[in-house]
Amino acid sequence: MHLRKTVVEGRMSAELRRQIAERTGPIVAISGATPHHAQLTEQAGFKLFFHSGSQAAAHIMGLPDAGLMTLTEAVDNIRRICQSVSIPVVADCETGFGNVVNTTRAVHDYITAGVAGFFLEDQTFPKRCGFTKGVEVIPTDEAVAKYRAASARRDALDPDVVIIARTDSRAAVGGSVDEVLRRCEAYIGAGADMLMVMALKSREEIARVAEAFPEVPIYFNTSAVKPALSHAEYAEFNAATYNISISKVSQLMMEGFLRQCRESGADAFNDFMETQKASKHGALSYLDLTGFPSVLEIERNFLTEAELKKYELSEGEYDPRG
Repeated sequence: MHLRKTVVEGRMSAELRRQIAERTGPIVAISGATPHHAQLTEQAGFKLFFHSGSQAAAHIMGLPDAGLMTLTEAVDNIRRICQSVSIPVVADCETGFGNVVNTTRAVHDYITAGVAGFFLEDQTFPKRCGFTKGVEVIPTDEAVAKYRAASARRDALDPDVVIIARTDSRAAVGGSVDEVLRRCEAYIGAGADMLMVMALKSREEIARVAEAFPEVPIYFNTSAVKPALSHAEYAEFNAATYNISISKVSQLMMEGFLRQCRESGADAFNDFMETQKASKHGALSYLDLTGFPSVLEIERNFLTEAELKKYELSEGEYDPRG
């Protein structure tokens, strides 16, 4: 029942472009897979949510990120995410789910679902998680054609939607930083507004890419760089944004809790809840977050006083009246 609010400019795409243009440092985005992940992100005060195709495959389908989630399945989930929050959503458009024709349809469906931006990658179809061995990329000319097709469909629907060209050419078969630089130049020329560079191996490689494109907003995926980059280092490399995966954090925390639960059963849950007593978020806080008070508002507008007596005549741990 949560209804997405509007921004001053009237579109989330315009809000995303404003954030990028006015940033004074990297935009800290949160990535996840579900509407609830996006709602938690907004509630915590973050202004940008990244939809992760890899995490969506795991959370929604229980499948590996190997090109198994269909366009329809992805769009259904993305539409729900966009409708659940009032902050911009950047979505994973995978490989466009095929060739230039498939890409045109995918971009149309993503934009009409409400995304403020999307990233489109240059892997072969079906793709695989960019952190996985065996990645292959399509020829540059074929990728350029996809970005041109994506740009044309974007321009026809909402010119403010941000197209992010993602290249996996560093860790792919035959990959190199030189290949990354060559492809990034071509993708910007094909209409991409921003770059997403995957799997760079060192700070020196990040610096090479940053220095090559000083005027282009860049998202650096740095999971292969050790030790991990600090916020200050992202700023030094002039990164436009980076994201923190709430879904990966939740998976690790749940795995740890479940190990404790196997040892002590209900005691593990009771002990955990005891540690959360000082938190403003109780066990039923998700009911507020997902918009249960909106249900009450609708009832107050359209039900009779006699029908609303149900709140006084029943008992429950959660009361949407506050």
